[in-house]
Amino acid sequence: MAKTKRKQNISNEMDGVYLLKLALYVILGSMWLKISSDSGLQLPIPIGFIVGLLFACHEHFRIDRKIEYAALMVAMLAGYFAPYGLYVSF
Repeated sequence: MAKTKRKQNISNEMDGVYLLKLALYVILGSMWLKISSDSGLQLPIPIGFIVGLLFACHEHFRIDRKIEYAALMVAMLAGYFAPYGLYVSF
């Protein structure tokens, strides 16, 4: 009986590239668009999280999407409370 060898898809990505991708997801995930009106109504929209999800879904080298999603979620929560992002007032 002949034994067949299965080819495994192992990514040989360098550590620096992996860390750079995680840093990109953290920076991108923390971006919010906060729209506020004169009446005090504020509408926060997580545009960085949405763009980060698109990058994670269409990435060529998918190492572990769960880690990328977790980095995006943590960055999104940190970016909501941090005083940076895009502010639009009307």
